[in-house]
Amino acid sequence: MAEIQSLARGLKILEIMAESEFGIGVTELAEQLQVDKSTASRLVQTLVKDGFVQRSEDGRTYTLGPTLVNLSRSVIIRMPLREAAKPFLRELVELSGECAHLAIYAQGKALYIDQMESPSTLRVNVEVGHMAPLHCTALGKALLAFGDYPIPYELEGYTSKTIKDPKILQRELQQVKEQGYAIDDEEFDPDVRCIASPVFDYRDKLVGAIGISGPSTRLSLPRIKVLAPHIKNIAQQLSDKLGFNIDKRTAKWSTKKSKKRE
Repeated sequence: MAEIQSLARGLKILEIMAESEFGIGVTELAEQLQVDKSTASRLVQTLVKDGFVQRSEDGRTYTLGPTLVNLSRSVIIRMPLREAAKPFLRELVELSGECAHLAIYAQGKALYIDQMESPSTLRVNVEVGHMAPLHCTALGKALLAFGDYPIPYELEGYTSKTIKDPKILQRELQQVKEQGYAIDDEEFDPDVRCIASPVFDYRDKLVGAIGISGPSTRLSLPRIKVLAPHIKNIAQQLSDKLGFNIDKRTAKWSTKKSKKRE
């Protein structure tokens, strides 16, 4: 009975950490689990030992660990969206010569569930299972603009071009919704630009975003303007394959105002 209780508490810890964007301390964990601090600490250390949880550098907080990432990859590989998107990722690579990526929304971030590499030696690879911020990546902004997701509470700066003002980000997301694609102009990496568009399924529900990433030396802003409509079109084709209602396509990529986010 005690082992079952410990297992239940361990799983609860993982759930709590999954919802915590910046990690969580033992004291707060103990409060949420309604146990004493020593019990919470013992449970956390067991999870750390097996790689399910990892401790921050300052030792004050804990986040989900690499073992869970490896487990998540096995789930990701079996995703229907991932399988359906493969020919479209290939088409993006053939069109642009750059790496193509597919991502979904998860835990307040963009979770990369597949990619197809560029034939170029200099390319932008992202591992499956990697999680990137929403506000400064093309995939993330496409998810924010078309999904019913809150804008992150804190907009961390990664480069001098990162948008850190929620109001400015909101205006850009409206533009993304109007044009049907998002751009990352060296906002996450100073040497990388990206383009992405949303993907919908038969429920007319946003299920992910697809796009390309490349070195700024090749993916110039003029080239982005040329490629963007093609990226959008390929995303629409993937949506159609997933059963998206074509009659509602115009409404999805309309110029109507998006709902205000609190």
